[in-house]
Amino acid sequence: MTITSGASRTGLAYGVAAYGTWGLLPLYWHLLESAGATEILAHRMAWSVAAILLILAVLRRWSWIRPLLRDRRKMLLISVAATVITVNWFTYVWSVNNGHVIETALGYFINPLVSIGLGVLVLREELRPMQWIAVTISTAAVLVIFIGQGRPPWIALILASSFGAYGLIKKRVALAGTESFAAETAVQFVPALGLLLWLGARDRSTFTTEGTAHMLLLMGCGVAASLPLIFFGAAAVRLPLSTLGMLQYLAPTLQFLTGLLFFQETMSSDRWAGFLLVWLALCLLTWDALSTARRTSHAVAGRGGRTEPDPGTAVR
Repeated sequence: MTITSGASRTGLAYGVAAYGTWGLLPLYWHLLESAGATEILAHRMAWSVAAILLILAVLRRWSWIRPLLRDRRKMLLISVAATVITVNWFTYVWSVNNGHVIETALGYFINPLVSIGLGVLVLREELRPMQWIAVTISTAAVLVIFIGQGRPPWIALILASSFGAYGLIKKRVALAGTESFAAETAVQFVPALGLLLWLGARDRSTFTTEGTAHMLLLMGCGVAASLPLIFFGAAAVRLPLSTLGMLQYLAPTLQFLTGLLFFQETMSSDRWAGFLLVWLALCLLTWDALSTARRTSHAVAGRGGRTEPDPGTAVR
């Protein structure tokens, strides 16, 4: 597939929209603070089903459902993935509404490095020297924050490890992003509905008690979860993977700035030191990835071949 300059510009706009939306979601969850993380999560899972069904209807993508239902192994992996991403979502929403936005940003900054570590431990992948250096520096960053705060950065570690595990599972499922997200939300729907009914029965639901705007915001959780996925899918077929790889840092950067400037969270000297080490590690990782991609591109061009991006990668 040849990527034209027009397609690249359009893809870049979609990529910025996808990662920009993910990066600014703390502002959305903040508007729903009175609901609590449990209710927000339940609404996000329940309304995501409606949103993704609409997307599938527009795209007319239904043929994958029957083969998936026949594959017990894939269904089991989808269920595990849905459970892992639920942990990730709950941790994220709870952290935002309890004053830990900057630590969520740290989690998503170190996520690529955790994914590399999982690749080594689980898939027995071999690392290039620069990747080893980046992983070592990021480990040092976590230790610096641990020593400075007197506790591990649990939120960041849970977010990074759960999303890394989620990506690993999705790699084994080998299902495109939209279809995988649809299958996961289908698995989550019944527990989410049960949780919402339980909250209502105990008079702990805010769905009908906080006004129309609050109700619409809760219903909009499904769109908030699905819209970035649409943008990401559109970007993935128009941009090289190297460009997508650099754009992924936009989300935690916006989260960091939101926590620092909007939520007025404090940054101690040890936190700054830890973040600077993480950013150094990511710079080295990005430089290594771009260098490798350039060498691969030259090698493929020499053979008269082409490379193209994979549209079915990540869902946040």
